[in-house]
Amino acid sequence: MPEAATQSRTVPLADGALELRWSEVTHRGRRREANQDAVLAQYPLFVVADGMGGHIGGEIASASAVERLTAVAITGEVTPKTIEKALSRAVADIASHPETTDEGTGTTVTGVYLDLSDPEPTWVTLNIGDSRVYLFRDGALAQVTTDHSVVQELISAGRLSPEEAENHPYGNVITRAVGPSDAVAPDYVRLEVVDGDRFVVCSDGLTKELTDYGILHFLLQHDDPTDAADDMLEAALENGGRDNVTIIVLNVHRTFDGAPSPAED
Repeated sequence: MPEAATQSRTVPLADGALELRWSEVTHRGRRREANQDAVLAQYPLFVVADGMGGHIGGEIASASAVERLTAVAITGEVTPKTIEKALSRAVADIASHPETTDEGTGTTVTGVYLDLSDPEPTWVTLNIGDSRVYLFRDGALAQVTTDHSVVQELISAGRLSPEEAENHPYGNVITRAVGPSDAVAPDYVRLEVVDGDRFVVCSDGLTKELTDYGILHFLLQHDDPTDAADDMLEAALENGGRDNVTIIVLNVHRTFDGAPSPAED
């Protein structure tokens, strides 16, 4: 694939502007024959889809989800309603390939979009499956999305520690996906827009190989999204690269008319 480059967009606001910078990278990994991940990084929507099932079934599933969501991003009308309508269309797309898809075919859909429908802008994360959105704020990293997986259910029930989960035999079993049968709605989390925030959207091919501390390390080491994403990918491959790896890094800088941003006070 061509070498990644950091993209940028300035978004005017009533009281100033948002300066967004982002980069995405996807890689087959060291052990998989094909890359069944797909990525969408087109303002205002940033999504990773991790496909699963069959020889090319997962590839069809993730590509269908990203294609339908790309159409939504182009219109700029990104809402839960338009996202869920697009995913319903993706379900129909997946089902239209019965020769290569079955009940085991599906894809995660995880990401973040900018919502300007109210006077005060907000970020909204969306999630189906076990790909993740992380938020870097005030020098700390937090996982915003909650995995839809057997392991996460065991952790939430207090039956498994996060350390035990790392090598659990059901580590790859997810409990919700966009598949060829029923449409499912994502979980949404709304976040305020803060100057200096950074998002990482990634498939589990990254988090299988790199801890949250490792992700934080590369964010602290590199301000440029491309440099951060490339080094995360390189570390994931060096640590085994057991799965496809897809990463989006998104930087947020907010400025205010006639006054410095809060970070500059």
